[in-house]
Amino acid sequence: MKLSFHNLLGARFVRLACLLLVLSFASQGPALAHQKKEALTQILFNTRSGNLEVMHRFLLHDAEHAVRLLQNNDADIIADEKAREQFAQYALERFTLLGDDGDTLKLEYVGYELDNAFVWIYQEVALPEQLQSLGVIHNVLRDIWPEQNNLVNIERNKTIQTLNFNGNTEWLSVQFED
Repeated sequence: MKLSFHNLLGARFVRLACLLLVLSFASQGPALAHQKKEALTQILFNTRSGNLEVMHRFLLHDAEHAVRLLQNNDADIIADEKAREQFAQYALERFTLLGDDGDTLKLEYVGYELDNAFVWIYQEVALPEQLQSLGVIHNVLRDIWPEQNNLVNIERNKTIQTLNFNGNTEWLSVQFED
């Protein structure tokens, strides 16, 4: 088959248009990623350490915007330890675990760390002797962005249960099978 100049030019134009389209979507990746407000919390019943461990993961971008809205317009969560602590304290005030009797489990703040695009916040409490259910209140960032979705995975005895905080949901619970 013989290719004419017009066919060759047309094929190059189509390839160039496809390349530009792909690059356009790729360059919007980070911007689109920030449109979805999500956080992940893992609760682990760690029998080796004897602790119930809580690990919160928030997008760094969302954490910085929250600190700027709530505390300081010039906050730089990457460079400023005070801004990181402000966000951690904000998050700790909006997350609660409730035992069988409805009493609050006294979580201790362990610390935070930055990990690429995320801020991790850690809490723990000694494993309760008897716990048949666990109530969770997770309103972090939901007072700022109503569309915020906080997913909580609870792992106990190699079984994972998931709670999803979205919309008007402020409190959820799980039951444990022994």
